[in-house]
Amino acid sequence: MIFRQLFEPESSTYTYLFGCPETGQAVLLDPVLETVDRDLELLQRLQLKLAYVLETHIHADHITSACRLRNLTGCKIALPAMEQVSCRDVGVEEGQPFGVGSLRFQPRFTPGHTDTHHSYLVELPGVMRVFTGDALLIDGCGRTDFQSGDSAALYRSIHEKLFSLPDDTLVYPAHDYQHRHVSTVAQERERNPRLGSGKAREEFISIMANLKLAYPKKIDIAVPANRQCGDCAPEAVEQLHELGGKSAQGVPAPDGNA
Repeated sequence: MIFRQLFEPESSTYTYLFGCPETGQAVLLDPVLETVDRDLELLQRLQLKLAYVLETHIHADHITSACRLRNLTGCKIALPAMEQVSCRDVGVEEGQPFGVGSLRFQPRFTPGHTDTHHSYLVELPGVMRVFTGDALLIDGCGRTDFQSGDSAALYRSIHEKLFSLPDDTLVYPAHDYQHRHVSTVAQERERNPRLGSGKAREEFISIMANLKLAYPKKIDIAVPANRQCGDCAPEAVEQLHELGGKSAQGVPAPDGNA
């Protein structure tokens, strides 16, 4: 498998590129509108054809490039089947593996940050990776105070669907605000300050209820745009840029801006 972890600095979003060496097909997970040119250049350099854009959930801190990439490459858009959106081509759900060439994604329904959030497990001989979106972050987790968030549901999702994976499973989140790239299930299970060290559900719910994070300043623009897979008016993109800065989806940014 060809694999790249890519970063968009304004929203601190990780986009993941997966390529099948046998077929030359590729998948982009959680791409960002501002990085379309970068992503297309990388695909060309690796001699890959984009087959799918895959989303973990409807994002609130940036606008996806899914529709733009579909227009430019002819790729299809895949996102959770639970989302009531007309722009997707394929609905993904737990129990139905998603395949492109030799690539196999195992969707895991992990609600709590949003009520339709999915993580994706990718297993290859000798290495297992889980792409946790905004559900599980490095030393943190996604917010639960908007988009039908639910702290109890997130606790259950992480413990039953993510912490149940083998210790050495690599954890790749959708965001990190401190330039960290990857963790492991064992590390998060042991030392995640919100969920690790055997914290009880009630303690986690209390932690989440007392975060006192600011209202996500980009949510009112990003969510409607992303419900159209990024097919939005140019004014929406301009408004997002005017707001500027980070809109942290799980933990405050180092400068305190959440």
